[in-house]
Amino acid sequence: MNHTELEESGTDMSNIAVQSPSTRFLCRITAKVAPVVSLGTTACGERRYVTITGGTVNGEEFNGKVVAGGVDWQLQRADGTLDIAAHYVIQDDDGAQVEIRSDGFRHGPAEVMQRLAAGEEVAPDEYYFRTAITFQTGAARWRHLNSMIAIGMGARTAGAAIIDVHLVL
Repeated sequence: MNHTELEESGTDMSNIAVQSPSTRFLCRITAKVAPVVSLGTTACGERRYVTITGGTVNGEEFNGKVVAGGVDWQLQRADGTLDIAAHYVIQDDDGAQVEIRSDGFRHGPAEVMQRLAAGEEVAPDEYYFRTAITFQTGAARWRHLNSMIAIGMGARTAGAAIIDVHLVL
C-alpha cells in the first residue's frame, strides 16, 4: 500500500518514525574566485557572477584541487539575500573529477554583509552561508556521490569561498 492508500484505509500514520538526518564530513573546498562581475539590476535583483579560478580540496577521504573555470551565478535580492548557484569541478589527487552543483543562500545583518563586500574578514557565525550540494562523476571511486546530497557550510574571504562539505546520510 502506498501512503495515500494507507491514509484512505484509516491506517494511523502518526506513529511512523522518520529518522533525523545525520552527516559525515567529506572535505573542505577552498575555491579561489575572481572579482564579482555585475550584469546589472533585473526584475528579480542584481544578477552577477564570480569566476572560480582554482583552489584546494582537503579532507580525510577527498583531497585534490578545484579545477579552474567554474562559475558561481548569483542574484542579490532586494531582501538582502544572496541567491547562489555555483557549478564547478573538483579533482582528487589521482585525477578523478567530480562535478559539483551547489545552490544556496548567504545573508546576514546589513553591516556584516557590507564588511564582507568590502573584503574584510568576517567570522562565519556572523552571517548565514549554506548550500545544498549534488555530485556527478563517472569515477568508480566516487560514483556513490552521484546518489547523495551534501550540505555546504560556508565562509567568504576577499579571494575565496570556503565550503565544508557534509554528506547527508
